[in-house]
Amino acid sequence: METITAEDVIKATGGKFLSRNAEVFAGLSIDSRTILEGELFIALRGHRFDGHDFLKKALEKGSGAIVDTLPDESIHGKTIIHVRDTTLDALQKIARYMRLKRNIPIIGVTGSNGKTTTKELIALILGTRYRVLKNRGNLNNDIGLPLSLAAIHDADEIGVLEMGASAPGEIKDLCEIAMPQYGVLTNISPAHLEGFKDIETVRRTKLELLAYTDVAVVNADDTFLMEGVRASGFKGWVVRYGIKKYAEIRATRIRLLKKGAVFHLRTAGNISLEIRAQVSGMFNIYNILAAASIGYLFNIDPEAMRKAIYSFAGIPMRLEIKDMDGIKIISDVYNANPASMKCALQELARIRKGRTIAVLGDMLELGDYEEEEHRQVGRLLQELSIDIFIAVGVRMACAAQEFKGRVYDVKSAEAAGRLLREIHKKGDTVLIKGSRGMNMERVLGG
Repeated sequence: METITAEDVIKATGGKFLSRNAEVFAGLSIDSRTILEGELFIALRGHRFDGHDFLKKALEKGSGAIVDTLPDESIHGKTIIHVRDTTLDALQKIARYMRLKRNIPIIGVTGSNGKTTTKELIALILGTRYRVLKNRGNLNNDIGLPLSLAAIHDADEIGVLEMGASAPGEIKDLCEIAMPQYGVLTNISPAHLEGFKDIETVRRTKLELLAYTDVAVVNADDTFLMEGVRASGFKGWVVRYGIKKYAEIRATRIRLLKKGAVFHLRTAGNISLEIRAQVSGMFNIYNILAAASIGYLFNIDPEAMRKAIYSFAGIPMRLEIKDMDGIKIISDVYNANPASMKCALQELARIRKGRTIAVLGDMLELGDYEEEEHRQVGRLLQELSIDIFIAVGVRMACAAQEFKGRVYDVKSAEAAGRLLREIHKKGDTVLIKGSRGMNMERVLGG
């Protein structure tokens, strides 16, 4: 169990005790509903909530709290620390302090797609030799990353942290907290363009990682990314991975199966391994190569790496392949952007069995690119000869206009689910995908 002392908090934040009881905390919490015995509650403020309103509830189990507003009444028997800056600043300062106090190698993972899968694979591979700290789930933003990092344990030997961004400067801010020495850049593609405005800004933001790292692991087949790395003036060690272009870590003799893949992993150090993966799709081979690159850098035993990769069964809601009543379902409902949508549709076409049905929800946060990116989805559906298209949402209606096949236009995931149950036949292959805000898991009644 990780421990944070009251003195750690004071030193990190410059805060003051309003009351003092517990001297050691079992961890940090920002949610009064899930706080555990002995944890320290951080009363964060959001657009629609104020953690200070739930202080009493949190202290029923928690041993203390950090506040930036003085409580209306005195609290006894708990440690209450008041900070001058916001409680979010306090959380981030605590995370940075704990990271520097227990100085271990940190690997930062960013990119437009594949971050969570790559992070999980890296943690599995490194975990064959080291005790690994990683983000909880996909908590990769200015709250989730420091909350995960603050959980660092005395026994942790390496950290792997996913870093997300939806606006310029956010990767830099996360790096200031985590101070990574290694960086993994998976790819650059249109995502969160509402905050970035254009793909050049997406690239510039992701490349903020390079200013902090000594080693950069990069996707050699992503020409746009590689151009940015070269132009950045990065002076550290670049380790490339890929399939098409020369790379120190590469995949050859690839066989994509109905579920999973087999390929040969080759390294500049003359390692050659036959890899069997349970996860499907060419994009997942890239994620495996990125993780294997880190394994190579940390001298992980090749056989241990092979077993770790095979043990990875994927992440819930991300390209899960299921058989349901004679229908093959590809459930990729966690999120969507143009690049991940293209990959998922290509996978639908590749593993097709009988008719193909694409149930696609809106891709959100694309700003001025919104209409054209959705129209391109419609054209891709046509190009891939998808049989039936169920368009969910006002944006995906633009894609429906470009598709010349059998098409339905519905307003919600629930409506798409009802329609799918009416029209499906045994032997169909169905893809369900859309942005998180579209709740596409509800197509299957989730």
